[in-house]
Amino acid sequence: MTPTEPLTGGVAAATALRPPLPVKMVIAGGFGVGKTTAVGSVSEIEPLTTEASVTEVAAGVDDLTHTPRKTTTTVAMDFGCITIDPTLKLYLFGTPGQERFGFMWDDIVEGAVGGLVVVDTRRLDDCYAAVDYFEHRDIPFAVAVNAFDGKVEHTLDEVRWALDVSDGVPVVVFDARERGSVRDALLVVLELALARTEA
Repeated sequence: MTPTEPLTGGVAAATALRPPLPVKMVIAGGFGVGKTTAVGSVSEIEPLTTEASVTEVAAGVDDLTHTPRKTTTTVAMDFGCITIDPTLKLYLFGTPGQERFGFMWDDIVEGAVGGLVVVDTRRLDDCYAAVDYFEHRDIPFAVAVNAFDGKVEHTLDEVRWALDVSDGVPVVVFDARERGSVRDALLVVLELALARTEA
């Protein structure tokens, strides 16, 4: 046994025992675009949701045209987590989509390394507020186009143009129902945040 072997083993053991680094990430977007679904699909724990029934009054305020089967809505936040590897664990916070709950955003986003803005291409204007929020606060974010029914209404270039986001903002397609698809979209944000930190 060489003199360096015990030391190397000790470092490896210490690394193995060290808990993964906690990293906060936000999933944002308009009403009914798939935020709660995305958190639930990827979370390795039972997700915490604050879903309330869509009442007749709420239905008169929130546009249900493209989500006629939606019966609940997030009124505070969604929460879940996913371990990326032994060194890193993402804690996911989903924002409420309605403008009237916007006062909660500052508290939800505080300390986040970045955000994933979920988009339904049938109603792009619903995500403008989320895009503006991250842009004005200079928080790294990516746009994730949710493939409802396995398809999107516009190309990614058309989405980028419509949202007027810079070339530095990744625009990807994902399926909020698929764990692997959501994970890959989150990794895009994570890589963006790491690149910003290194720069």
